[in-house]
Amino acid sequence: MRRRATLQNTLSVLGKLAATITVTWFIVSQAGLSIEELGTIDMGIFDIRAGWLVASCLILLGGFFSTAVIWALIVRDIGGGSLTWREAVAAFMIGNLGRYVPGKVWQIAALGALARERGVSATGATAAAVLGQGAGLIGAMLIGVVAIPSLATDNISLWIVPTALLTATLFGLSPVVFNAVCRIWFRVARTEAPEGLSNRDGARWILLSLGSWCMYTGAFWAFSRGLGLDIGLLSSASAFAAAYVLGYLAIFAPAGLGVREGFLIALLSSSVGVASATGLAAAARLWVTSVEVIPAATFWVRRFNNEGRTHDHG
Repeated sequence: MRRRATLQNTLSVLGKLAATITVTWFIVSQAGLSIEELGTIDMGIFDIRAGWLVASCLILLGGFFSTAVIWALIVRDIGGGSLTWREAVAAFMIGNLGRYVPGKVWQIAALGALARERGVSATGATAAAVLGQGAGLIGAMLIGVVAIPSLATDNISLWIVPTALLTATLFGLSPVVFNAVCRIWFRVARTEAPEGLSNRDGARWILLSLGSWCMYTGAFWAFSRGLGLDIGLLSSASAFAAAYVLGYLAIFAPAGLGVREGFLIALLSSSVGVASATGLAAAARLWVTSVEVIPAATFWVRRFNNEGRTHDHG
């Protein structure tokens, strides 16, 4: 039985890997990039500007921290308990490491477990993570929708996702629907609904998430400037946000790996050329991962050190 389970897990991982490679290559090929061109990309095309790169890292880190605070705010709003901003940032950054595992549930599960250690309801923390991701996707879509015409002006199907998402958002924020969903949720969770929770809170979560996405996209623009590329703020911001949403929808790819870069190349190639867009997409993946993983690892080590001290004193 154990051997069969191992075989099934192996086949599942290989299947997801194959799907990621196939979709990524399809997108890149649509951008007009061949295997020969991939091998001839010269990273020397970049003109490094250290000041812009440092600024981009700080802005991006601020975006991560702001999203963590929004998550803690949602936890409080839905009656899950209270977290200090320090606790929220540490838990959120560590939990974010789950994004790099195939599937979208590991990050949410990790947040629930970490929040429970702080005395916060795991159910509330998990629900807040789902709501936070939904609000974040809507915020990203509001910025990324500008980039859709540049991907394919004659492809009406590309408008289906943003149209459906925005329609569902407006529908879900209506008082009747919002209150009904809340009643069902708290009944299933077997907890009492907090007083004063309304659709205005949902709208506030989305607006705050939009603010976080202004930081994320602004950081990407600063990063592109740090590499010496002259891309307009609106073009770079909308492309980065749209690529994130489209990569997120690729459930089989951990953290949108590969798929997101393919869309980013397709969206930016008309502005800076295929070679520069490809180099930027690859560098951006390393940039985002580094700014996310290094602080997360720091929080993780500190967490274990604190647990060790507590154990020693016990």
